[in-house]
Amino acid sequence: MNPNKIVIFCSPSGAGKTTITRAMMKQFPELSFSISATSREARGGEQNGVEYYFVTTDAFKKMIEEGKFVEWEEVYPGRYYGTLKSEVERIQSIGKVPIFDIDVKGAWNLKQMYGDNALMFFIKAPTEMIIARLKGRATDSPESIQVRIDRFPEEMTYESKADVVIENIDLNTAIAEAKSKLEEFLHTN
Repeated sequence: MNPNKIVIFCSPSGAGKTTITRAMMKQFPELSFSISATSREARGGEQNGVEYYFVTTDAFKKMIEEGKFVEWEEVYPGRYYGTLKSEVERIQSIGKVPIFDIDVKGAWNLKQMYGDNALMFFIKAPTEMIIARLKGRATDSPESIQVRIDRFPEEMTYESKADVVIENIDLNTAIAEAKSKLEEFLHTN
């Protein structure tokens, strides 16, 4: 197995990338989740160092200045997300392959950096399905949901940049497709 490989899952909010990412981690013990840093507040039962590294906006900007990120984006106005260099190094130092569950811009930045050593999945679903999922989460305000919906057209432009596009209408089918592509990627040089 190539120790420099990375796996990236991206999608518009609510398309199912986190659910599929978690399923892949259960299927492939060689994967290790890359925890992103964010300047947003924790939602629900999220814990620092588990779902995200939660930092203040000022701390995030300082980390940008210090060059601590492999990639970062201001995904929503005043809300930053990024991949810490130390996180990728931590995962690779234990002989695992980092798996990312990130926004489309961050995914594309990583894909450009890692080239053929990165497998970029784009998960999509019908808009009405995504809206229902976002509302069903009950973790975001109606305004926050609308901001996410407003981003759909831009986020969908990244579909053509992905190595693998999976339409998540039936979750079991989507997971099976992801597993097949990931198995091929991880077990070839």
